Amino acid sequence: MEFDRVKAVVTGGASGIGAAVVAELTSRGARVAVLDLDPGAGALSFSCDVAEDQQVRSAVAAAAKALDGIDVLVNNVGVGAQGGVDGNDDQEWHRAWDINVLGMVRVTRATLPYLRASEHAAIVNVCSVVATIGLPERVLYSATKGAVLSASLAMAADLLHEGIRVNCVSPGTTDTPWIGRLLDQAADPVAERAALEARQPTGRLVTPEEVALAVTHLCHPRAGSTTGVNMTVDGGLASLRPRPRLST
Repeated sequence: MEFDRVKAVVTGGASGIGAAVVAELTSRGARVAVLDLDPGAGALSFSCDVAEDQQVRSAVAAAAKALDGIDVLVNNVGVGAQGGVDGNDDQEWHRAWDINVLGMVRVTRATLPYLRASEHAAIVNVCSVVATIGLPERVLYSATKGAVLSASLAMAADLLHEGIRVNCVSPGTTDTPWIGRLLDQAADPVAERAALEARQPTGRLVTPEEVALAVTHLCHPRAGSTTGVNMTVDGGLASLRPRPRLST
């Protein structure tokens, strides 16, 4: 088992990308603790609001006790946001920033003492392609994910000599419950889904399982020289400009 004796904490691990990461790590032999607002009834599931520092510290301590240490942290929890620069008020900006950016900071800060004691310490932050490309109606979300990317690179530099690797995964539009809710709110959900799929060079949405594979690679115990990397899993959205398919 590739991850035998590896102990991991995944935030937002009860659904979507987080649940896929939990399943992938578990299938490879890792012991995984889930931190989530609604974590479910698993033996290694802990209720945690990443916007509350004391909850974070308590949940991380409980997870570390149950796992007997922490080797891997996957900062996956996050909230989406729609709208242009004038599309959200100050309260929504503070809420998204508090969860997507400071939430990552709080959990990482609480986990560092355990990671410092690990021989294979790794942090993977789930970012987004909107950190580096401009998509419409995503100003607030893009700003938070840009901060996640920049902070991750700085963390990688700071923690390099402590043996703690820090990397990012940046998914494209992924078939998650959040996207499902956006489609449900659209005037024509079928047409909106078709538009999202057409925007992807592959012609389909990214799956959570594909993102989970990338996360697993970056936190693999044998990936010791991989740090400060932002791995895109986006169907070519950020880098490819294929010719349009001609209709027949």
